[in-house]
Amino acid sequence: MKKKILIGIAVIIVLAYTVIGYDFLDKLFDGDDSDKTAINQENSDVSDKSSEDNKDDLSIVDSNSPNEENDNLNQKDDDDETKSDDKEVKEGIPSPLSGIYASEEKVNRRPVAIMFDNHPNARWQAGLRQAEIVYEFRVEYPYTRYMGIFLINDPEQVGPIRSSRPYFVTALLEYDPVYVRVGGSTAAYNYIERLNLADIDGITSGGFWRYYKTGKEIPNNMYSSMEVIRNMQKSRGFRLEGNYEGFKFYEKDTDIDGSKVEEVSINYNKDNSTRYEYDKEKKVYKRYKDGELHIDELDGLPIEAKNIIIQRASTAAIDDVGRLEIDIVGEGKGYYITNGKVIDITWKKDSERSKTRYYNNSGQEIKFNSGQTWIQVTLLNTKISFN
Repeated sequence: MKKKILIGIAVIIVLAYTVIGYDFLDKLFDGDDSDKTAINQENSDVSDKSSEDNKDDLSIVDSNSPNEENDNLNQKDDDDETKSDDKEVKEGIPSPLSGIYASEEKVNRRPVAIMFDNHPNARWQAGLRQAEIVYEFRVEYPYTRYMGIFLINDPEQVGPIRSSRPYFVTALLEYDPVYVRVGGSTAAYNYIERLNLADIDGITSGGFWRYYKTGKEIPNNMYSSMEVIRNMQKSRGFRLEGNYEGFKFYEKDTDIDGSKVEEVSINYNKDNSTRYEYDKEKKVYKRYKDGELHIDELDGLPIEAKNIIIQRASTAAIDDVGRLEIDIVGEGKGYYITNGKVIDITWKKDSERSKTRYYNNSGQEIKFNSGQTWIQVTLLNTKISFN
């Protein structure tokens, strides 16, 4: 009888090993300590059974260690975060004036060109930091004047706004903008009338005011706002969408192959100078006018240029007052500065309405980095220095 019982137990054990498996019974009888090697092996290798069970699951990561698997997961998180950042930075579409991304509604608007007073009694200007392109031209000796081209930004106040000159009109034609000014020379008035521009003159328009809070006096204190300007654009039936060709921009911030330059000095004359100093951390140029840091009156923040174009142009006085004729139709020489580097360029503008194009020494049209661009138009022999 005992023999039969022993035989029965033996049969049960053999069947158990066959059905349940050796690993389970070893753990049951020997305890956890005896299988540390097996546990480690299980953690360090993907088992044949696991691979077989999941061979059709494309989401399974085939890794050699838990750390590597975690690294892969962390990398995926990093990638997702990077994609999220890119999406946040590049939300919308790029502005053809600055390469900065904004909503389609804003980017597809018609640009606005505003004349800014730069007489010493007019400083500093409000809203100029929000322009995407700014021109500085000479006017009557010894002064210069600015023209800001706006698209995606809407400063709550802009000014002081000043009068027009013909060469500013020639420059703005390539942006198809609404033109905002307060008066102009006789030649400028005739030019604007001939071209039938979308023109808003503060002398004959409402929506402009004298602003005295900063101590400025007439004629250096005429202001408006982008909201008022956009409303006048609509009420006068001016076309709302722009029709022009923008600049070419790099997809990512790019260092050009040029000479190193940390300081740019432009001496318009002995009483008028513009200087830029490179900020290596922010990769922009801080602007100085007549030795003083150029700030925006609205927020007190410094003007920072990402791109600087210096465009040499033939210039001549045309009357006893000192009004000028500046020839920016044709071609000439200049410089392009960005990210601490400078290169020689040539510029070309075929007609008054055509776009000014800038080329490197290889004859390729240059690209810009995204950000504000200053176009400094100078005499053919203006003293320019790079340090």
